[in-house]
Amino acid sequence: MSVMWKRFYPALRIKYLTDLKPDDFHARGVKGVLLDLDNTLVEWGQVEVSPKTLAWVEEMKKSGLKMCIVSNALEERVKVVGKKLGIPWVSQGIKPRKTPYRKALALLETTPGETATVGDQLFTDVWGGNRMALFTVWMTPLSTKELFFTRIARRLERFVAKQLRKKGIISE
Repeated sequence: MSVMWKRFYPALRIKYLTDLKPDDFHARGVKGVLLDLDNTLVEWGQVEVSPKTLAWVEEMKKSGLKMCIVSNALEERVKVVGKKLGIPWVSQGIKPRKTPYRKALALLETTPGETATVGDQLFTDVWGGNRMALFTVWMTPLSTKELFFTRIARRLERFVAKQLRKKGIISE
């Protein structure tokens, strides 16, 4: 596989956000975790946070991890979820650009080497995190409901995932 594909390699692949435990981060020296909003923390277009996700965020915070939402979504919805979770946020991020990640790192006062990012999309979350040399975690989307353009990107994402599986980079 060419070097071009490496930008899409997640450091870790998970099914559910709640599969991650504080030790998964602490063992890697991670002090801050950046979280995507849509289909990672909440279903696409929603603001309701599940009790499991609320409990997970609290567990992470109690373990000493700093957390921040980094989303391409509009400010108002990101703000609502951020306030519910008691964590800062960066909205309208235009991921995979570096700017939203830099803003989040400044909010958390962490360096790229001590920060992870978790999201459901290879072409925004994983690629953006890899551009910043973050520990990248790619998860299965919470829902199949999403923007039209995201549905198109998912087709290409499936192709890339197939290539990553062939190379043994991811297992599922």
